[in-house]
Amino acid sequence: MEILKLNAISPLVGDILTADNYTISDTASAPVAILVRSANMHEYALPESVIAVARAGAGVNNIPLDKMAECGVCVFNTPGANANAVKELVIGALIIASRKIVRGINWVQSLGGEDVAKAVEKGKKAFVGQEILGKTLGIVGLGAIGRLVSDAALALGMNVVGYDPYLSPALSAKLDSRVKTVSDLGALYAVSDYITLHVPSTPQTKGCINKDSISGMKDGVVIINCARGDLFVDDDVIEAVKSGKIDRVVTDLPNNKLIGVDGIITIPHLGASTPEAEDNCAVMAAKELKDYIEQGIVVNSVNFPCLNPGAKPAGKVRITALTKTDALPEALKAVNGESKSATRGDYAYIVADCDEDCSSALEKVKGVIKVRVIK
Repeated sequence: MEILKLNAISPLVGDILTADNYTISDTASAPVAILVRSANMHEYALPESVIAVARAGAGVNNIPLDKMAECGVCVFNTPGANANAVKELVIGALIIASRKIVRGINWVQSLGGEDVAKAVEKGKKAFVGQEILGKTLGIVGLGAIGRLVSDAALALGMNVVGYDPYLSPALSAKLDSRVKTVSDLGALYAVSDYITLHVPSTPQTKGCINKDSISGMKDGVVIINCARGDLFVDDDVIEAVKSGKIDRVVTDLPNNKLIGVDGIITIPHLGASTPEAEDNCAVMAAKELKDYIEQGIVVNSVNFPCLNPGAKPAGKVRITALTKTDALPEALKAVNGESKSATRGDYAYIVADCDEDCSSALEKVKGVIKVRVIK
């Protein structure tokens, strides 16, 4: 089976999608699945042979999820695989925002032809910063990255306040007991000396850092954004930096407006740019594709419900069906074996282990999008 890669992918995927069963290339003409990192798929002409797309990373802004769902293409991401890399960049951002390191380095580099040691001792007072020890870090989003950042900040002697409306009891139990969680984002803004963002881009989060939210923050706050660029209303952030309401911004998502603004440090999207993170993401994506192709297992899908039916029983024919949720009852009636199903919004997923192939009956049910047979 052919796997198409739209970006350079770690060669470790070959350890999962072995050459005995798969051919991985950037020229596959009839791929069963696609591996992608940052390539924009919104205008991509999707081959009819594709049943799955795996994004080697957490964000899926570059993939048209609704279009994929309507085509019966299951889209996966790799949450947490690059979490440590992003955490380390966030900690670096905390330091460089506090100690005026970038500005100081740039100044030293401009001292050619002078007595540098003498000039440094005379001029370093312009770059006096502050320590983060004892300061309060507000973490917006307590997923894999947010939790790692909280642990690191606590280890550095910071106080940590967290906000996440989707935090489950199980995930809450993983947080250090010293992390204070709040149910109101305004409460986090009011007490935080530093704020770091770890949320996806959604209609609810777009532009969440704006004139109104900034007004509720402490004077001289530092904001770190290693998540998504559109969380900022750029003009509002720039105005607040120029007025001194925000002391400094560090963003890993630069754009034309944010570069060249005194007080805004722009990093060239380095959050997951480590070989370790790229390997982790690629391996997770490859495992997701292998499990789905060979067993019909859905883990970390972002457009269909997740369902793990376990390994296919020997001697059985496994039938999988991606359907509209309202078609689920009729689709289940067409199955002649033991089945499991799950729903997610408008879509449902069925896995049935049957004595014989009943796929033709399923395909006739209105609202069934794609049926597969795994023998």
